[in-house]
Amino acid sequence: MTPAADQTARADQAKELLIQNRTREMQLMQETLARAHMQERLHEAEHQRVGERVARAARLMRKAERASLRARKAIALAVM
Repeated sequence: MTPAADQTARADQAKELLIQNRTREMQLMQETLARAHMQERLHEAEHQRVGERVARAARLMRKAERASLRARKAIALAVM
């Protein structure tokens, strides 16, 4: 092979490697983006579950307070 042909072949190989690397990088970027989206969705779901638990606890506390007031009222009526 002549030196010029050898240089051309090396340049072609380098160009092909560059294209392969770009393709791989793009695939990895897509995977990273997909992972980030999944993490965000999981975080949002967990946050929503925590919010639902807090809301449920608040409802139960209000229910307990109402029951306590009814009991006090019943005791007050019984004492009279």
